[in-house]
Amino acid sequence: MPAPVKKAFPLRLDPALFAAVERAAATDFRSANAEIEVLLREALDRRGVKVAVSDKPKRGRPPLKEGSGYE
Repeated sequence: MPAPVKKAFPLRLDPALFAAVERAAATDFRSANAEIEVLLREALDRRGVKVAVSDKPKRGRPPLKEGSGYE
């Protein structure tokens, strides 16, 4: 199953704001993009806006099937 498509769009930020986002992202081992998503979700949650979380694609190898000879 393919990964869910994310909406791409240009975002213009003050350079100092983006630097702060990058610092915050680095402390949590995230990309700046992932940090912005987290911050937006937190801000919307504080305002009472419910945002559904998309299913994440499964990572790693699929489980072995019975009778495959590799059990």
